[in-house]
Amino acid sequence: MTVLVGFDLSTRHSPLAWAATVLCVAATVPAGLRWLRVAQREHYLAGSASRFAVRWWTAERSSVILLVAAAVAAVESVFWPVAGVVVALVVAAGPVGLAVRGRTSPLAWTRRLRTLAGVWAVLQLLVLGIGLLTGLALYLAMLGAVAVPVLVDAACAVTAPVERRLAGTFVARAGERLRRVDPVVVGITGSFGKTSTKNHLVHLVQGSRTVVATPASFNNRAGLARAVNEQLADGTEVFVAEMGTYGPGEIADLCRWCPPNVAVITAIGPVHLERFKSEGRILEAKSEITVGAEHVVLPVDDARLAALADQLEASGRSVVRVSGTGAGDDDRPEPRVVVTGDGTALVVSVDGAEIARVAAAPPGVHPRNLACAVGVAVVLGIPPEAVGARVATLGGVEHRLHAVASDGGFAILDDTYNSNPSGAAEALRTLVATGSGPGTDPGPWAVDGAVPGEGPGTEPDPATGTSTETVRRVVVTPGMVELGERQGSENRTFAAAAAAVASDLVVVGRTNRRALVDGARSGRAAVTLVADRQAAVDWVRRHLGPGDVVLYENDLPDHYP
Repeated sequence: MTVLVGFDLSTRHSPLAWAATVLCVAATVPAGLRWLRVAQREHYLAGSASRFAVRWWTAERSSVILLVAAAVAAVESVFWPVAGVVVALVVAAGPVGLAVRGRTSPLAWTRRLRTLAGVWAVLQLLVLGIGLLTGLALYLAMLGAVAVPVLVDAACAVTAPVERRLAGTFVARAGERLRRVDPVVVGITGSFGKTSTKNHLVHLVQGSRTVVATPASFNNRAGLARAVNEQLADGTEVFVAEMGTYGPGEIADLCRWCPPNVAVITAIGPVHLERFKSEGRILEAKSEITVGAEHVVLPVDDARLAALADQLEASGRSVVRVSGTGAGDDDRPEPRVVVTGDGTALVVSVDGAEIARVAAAPPGVHPRNLACAVGVAVVLGIPPEAVGARVATLGGVEHRLHAVASDGGFAILDDTYNSNPSGAAEALRTLVATGSGPGTDPGPWAVDGAVPGEGPGTEPDPATGTSTETVRRVVVTPGMVELGERQGSENRTFAAAAAAVASDLVVVGRTNRRALVDGARSGRAAVTLVADRQAAVDWVRRHLGPGDVVLYENDLPDHYP
């Protein structure tokens, strides 16, 4: 037997070795479908598939065991080629829980996805071809199978500049259409609150102007261009453009062909901190929307945005300061628009004069977001009385603390489109208010946080003096994501607050399971672990009845563990 650098040359080309090679190549098909789906869900950003692969392969103990088995088999295949079959089986089957088709986010075979799949297939064949030329077909086939996420990311990197050039035609067409229709363009960005502010603004403006807004969350280059090309009709007076970003320069690029006359930054927070690394860089990226805008609307309750307002005004720019708290700053000008609310009443003031008072604020309407929308309406010259009349008919925001009654008689707070610490805290305050029963007092949580072990929904039993549950309040959540290094601490803090005011905390999935369970230890809530959203819904239906309330806080698509 001839041995060269540890490889058994007498078995590398045996029938068993070729069979294992074929199986490893076949295993790349289901693996490719999995990681192409992840890449699509993550907006084709290079690096996403590999990042999620690490999460998935380490999320379950069973996945870790499979990964170790594949590593051992790969080494063993040097001496016993049939061991390569184990690698093929692991790649085809794992990681545990990541489906090929997808339950909540199925693979959509768009033109872009087909292009990406073709480039990825070429890269896989290139790796195999090198193996065939060097006589190391089995070992390169195993490497190619294991490296599917890496090769999907490589395909994303290769196709990105091509896709950008292809999209250039649609962007140019959108820019020309904007120039021809010539509406007042309102650009809205922020770490959170963009879509809610956009919806509020459309409602306020509709009574006075013809308005078109980007649908859903069409806030990137392709989505914004599509919205302009397909929906911006002749005669449109106001176009509201939601603008998102995953990195510096993206908003500046949007503003080059869709320049806003009025720019709004709703909030700065740790959303997408995983990509930006710091909130300072998030502020810099969001501030790109203000360059060239005639007017800028900023909620100055945030000291960073108040400082930005100072800088812009010092350079001669027109800034409309708004507030969602009414708290003033003696060293700065008073906000022109102030919206205050305590979860029930909503009061709107412009230039010190009250223009609207709503006794029961619609669910999901945050004072800060409404203040930004009213600020834009002021810039557009809509009379305050007209704005106040529209505020009175403002509706709730779907999937943002949207309250509905279940068939079982319990209340549902749908906050599934939320994934930031500020919004999650607001949701818990709403849960307390919604689930208030006899003997209930929200206590300090309504302002500063809850006291562990003293959750609302209990009252002392007259006979025994002990507490008995009057309202069952449940929080269902997978936690918050894309918070970078703060993700663990933010989820622990949220879970601690939830466990202090809820009777039950239902943790969905494994993405933030450890942090949520750790945080809940300081509270009174019973913790239940479920695999996915459907299992959580089933649990709620079994355990809740009339008078109870459940908060669904955030929801993650199934490409998350």
